[in-house]
Amino acid sequence: MKLRIKGNSLRFRLRQTELAALVDAGHIEETVYLGSEPNARMTYALEHQPSLGCTTLRYHAPELTIVLATENVRAWAETKEVGIYAMIDLGAHGSLEVAVEKDYACLDLSDGDNIDTFPNPNEGAVC
Repeated sequence: MKLRIKGNSLRFRLRQTELAALVDAGHIEETVYLGSEPNARMTYALEHQPSLGCTTLRYHAPELTIVLATENVRAWAETKEVGIYAMIDLGAHGSLEVAVEKDYACLDLSDGDNIDTFPNPNEGAVC
């Protein structure tokens, strides 16, 4: 799972097996270590809950979880939709833009970089 942070926005990119794991297990996560100390880490996760109506955020340092509606995750996984998009209200801090997308194969990289990605809908197109 890839995570891109820019300003008040988060963009998650999932490969095929990661999306399948999210659908089946209801939760996926990764951890990045930022030093040698035990707490020098950040864990980012996606999960889904059936009773949820909209995308929410749960943050307990050092863990950040985006919680999606099960209905939305299953519909997204079963269609050609690129992603799930949401704006989460942060009160006095404005809002957080969240994008959870399928990771498509790059057209200009080697096959090794495209392992387990979704087929790019533009493959074979002439620029």
